[in-house]
Amino acid sequence: MYGWHRALIIDRYIIAEIARPFGLGVVTLLVIFTGYSTAVRLADAAQELMQVSSVVKLISLNTLVALEILLPTALYLSVLSAIGRLHSDSEVVALKAAGISERRIAIPVFGLAIIVAVVVGLLSLYGRPWAYRENYRLEAEAVSGLSIDKMEAGSFLVLQGGRHVLFAGRIDRERNLLREVFLQTDQGDKSRVIHASEALLNQTMSGDGYVVEFHDGYSFLLDRLGPGDVTLRFGTLIVDLQVDADDASYRRKAASSASLAHSKRPRDIAEYQWRLSTPLATLLLALLAVPLSRGSYRRSRFRGYFIAILIYTMLFNLIILARNLVEQGAVGSMPGLWWAYAFPAGLLAVLLLKPRLLDRSGRT
Repeated sequence: MYGWHRALIIDRYIIAEIARPFGLGVVTLLVIFTGYSTAVRLADAAQELMQVSSVVKLISLNTLVALEILLPTALYLSVLSAIGRLHSDSEVVALKAAGISERRIAIPVFGLAIIVAVVVGLLSLYGRPWAYRENYRLEAEAVSGLSIDKMEAGSFLVLQGGRHVLFAGRIDRERNLLREVFLQTDQGDKSRVIHASEALLNQTMSGDGYVVEFHDGYSFLLDRLGPGDVTLRFGTLIVDLQVDADDASYRRKAASSASLAHSKRPRDIAEYQWRLSTPLATLLLALLAVPLSRGSYRRSRFRGYFIAILIYTMLFNLIILARNLVEQGAVGSMPGLWWAYAFPAGLLAVLLLKPRLLDRSGRT
């Protein structure tokens, strides 16, 4: 009974040591990310493409989506910092003398990581698609309010989250003409690039979008997955900038997780597996930080942190690489992007089962 009570006190102490830097880390990362998003979005407000209230909503939505990355990152760094401090203050030595092994120390870390992983999973599976749906809706409203009077000559106008990029070298406001016009449009697996001597910007009959009527130019349809590029010389070409609710490029990120689960399209599979994998990444990062914190209290403390950050970077780069391969159809739904977790899982097993391995590598 006494041993159980002692273990409970130690668990609470370790969780408290992690919770403090975790809370501070989340706030710090949110401030940095929100500051960056604000700087980007205020450009739209300055050009009167969006109302300030819509810009604030978009920043909030972007922050909500970013939490699925910010929370695991903050937890990883806080575990690394907290357990590293316990090592440097010789508290881990005292715990081992009392019969508390490093694997036992990982138990409260695992419990806290489970809670954070559940929150991250809910954000990925439900918050992420909802945020994208709202994001697209607000950006569609911005497109419907676009006019030539709000455009600046010689500057790029980014619409619908980067789906359309419009550029005009000169603007004839009296004739409602754009001159030396460039338009890049994302069409799923293909991109369309249009260059024309001039273009007319007209609102659609429904009033919820615009059509651009290009004159005297070239249209290039670029296939990202193969050699199916098409070049067209035209006299007149009309492009619709109206947002289509059934557009495939929008449906993927804004689609419900339940609908993605039954899809056979590579891009849908990659999106769904990404949402499912974020809780796993949270758990692996938190548990990896426990043995990695051993290296942070040796003679070269910065070396230990450098190794930990390097492993963090490798993990997320592997996941992004795996997701891209699934999107391109180069890797099927199995192994999908799950193979990217083999390295961190194997590393975790080695470091927990052979703790002296890191002790030797941590000496300088």
